[in-house]
This record gives sequence, C-alpha cells and structure tokens, in this order.
Amino acid sequence: MENFKLTNLFTIKGITAPSGLWYTQNVLFVISDSSHFLYQYDIAKKLLLKFPLVKEAKENIEKAEKPDLESITQYGNQLIMLASGSTEKRNSMFTLDLGSDALKSQDLSVLYQKLKSVGSFSHDQLNIEGAIYANQTMLLFQRGNSKNSQNGIFIIPNHQEDGIRFVPISLPTLDDVETTFTDAILVGDTIYFLACAENTTSTYEDGEVLGTILGIMHAPTFEIIEVHLLSEHQKFEGITLYNETETELEFLLCEDNDTEALEATIYKLSLKINH
Repeated sequence: MENFKLTNLFTIKGITAPSGLWYTQNVLFVISDSSHFLYQYDIAKKLLLKFPLVKEAKENIEKAEKPDLESITQYGNQLIMLASGSTEKRNSMFTLDLGSDALKSQDLSVLYQKLKSVGSFSHDQLNIEGAIYANQTMLLFQRGNSKNSQNGIFIIPNHQEDGIRFVPISLPTLDDVETTFTDAILVGDTIYFLACAENTTSTYEDGEVLGTILGIMHAPTFEIIEVHLLSEHQKFEGITLYNETETELEFLLCEDNDTEALEATIYKLSLKINH
C-alpha cells in the first residue's frame, strides 16, 4: 500500500503546456514553456489572470522561438521565473514583486555559460528544469535528458566568488531509461522532486513518455531517501506545496501533455509523512 494518493483536482481553461507552479494564499501561479505570460489563477473564484512578461507577449509560440520558462520559485516577496538555457533564446529570468507588481527581466547568458563550464556540458546539454532558493543559495536542477548528459544540481551562492558547484545525481530508471529532473521544491530540510523518463536523447525534441516519479531527498546531502512511481505514461512538470499538516503533505502538480490544447489539468498529490 503506497502512502500517497494522486487525484485530478481541477482544470484551468486558457493555459497550454504548463511547466511550473507556485501556490501562495489561495492563488496558483503557472508558467508555460510556450508562452510569454505568467498566469495567476484564483482557486476560490476560478478566475484566470494573465500577466505579460514581455512587450507584445504571445502564447502558443512555435518551438524554435519559445522562451521555455521551466522553473518558478519564491524568495521573500519576489516570484522568480527561469528559462531552461537549452538554446540561446532560452536564457531569460523574470522577477515579479508580489506586493507592487513590479516586473524585472534579466539575461542569464553569462551565468548559463558559466554553468556549462562548471558542469562540463556542451552548448546543447544545459537544461534547467527546477529552482529552489534557500539559505542565500540558489539550487538549479539540471535535467540530463540529452545524450551523455547528467542529472544534477547546480549550487549557486549569492556571492558567486564563493564558487558555483555542480553535484551529479543518479536517478532511478523506468524501462531502462534514466529518469530526469522536471521540477523540485523544498519543504523544511527535504527536497521533493519530480523526474520523468522520456525516450529521447535531446533537450529539444520530445520522446515517448515512460512515466514520472516523485523523489524525496535530504536537502543538506542530496541523498535520495524515497521514490514513488506516480504514473507510467504522464509527464509531470511542476510541483508546489499546497497544504501541510503534522501527518500529511499536499502538493499541486501540473502535466505537460505535449499538445496545444488550451487547458491545464492540476493534480493534487497527498503524501503521508513518516516520522
């Protein structure tokens, strides 16, 4: 008997290809890898607002041009959104102040080039899929789904002169294909991450989805403590904390079904905590 339960919670009309989630104060923020908008969904009112991140913002952007926003996290009052770095057009970072709605953008080309150097990646192997900010440090989760690439975590201190490190992580396999990071979140001193097995050797082209796991990792050491198989055919790309009690954690998940359908299905994952 598994100690988790995955249920289909609701569907948001008007979002395609959701790639990351952040939940706060009954509002769900959603990013899409093929859109220039940040989506803000009021769960109680079932109301969707769109926040343009660039001038002349577009949706359903073709693959070669898409910004590929894959990671969303919060630091203080700032919502931080990061592109994957998997092509030269995917190097943006956006920060939104949740108090004032002030939006800033930044080109991360120099940082991403440094990450490639630190991780010994070729120009097409970098693929950032998750971000956690804690203890004056940003953790970026590298999805090792290209040929000869490596899953791992980049550790980026606030003061970069302290040095950026890359920690390779070996993840479980599904059907003899190694799963690769698709998102992660920190709760206390534990990292909860999603990893998907996809039959492809490219950071660019999608492949047959072989399933998604939930992994539980001790944050200080990156040791994997538990793994649960969530699905044998779905690709979950975003995870955010929804509710926390002494005995149970509830997360919200989004799925990238690699279609252009203008709707996003949000799932609830309930996980019993082993004390």
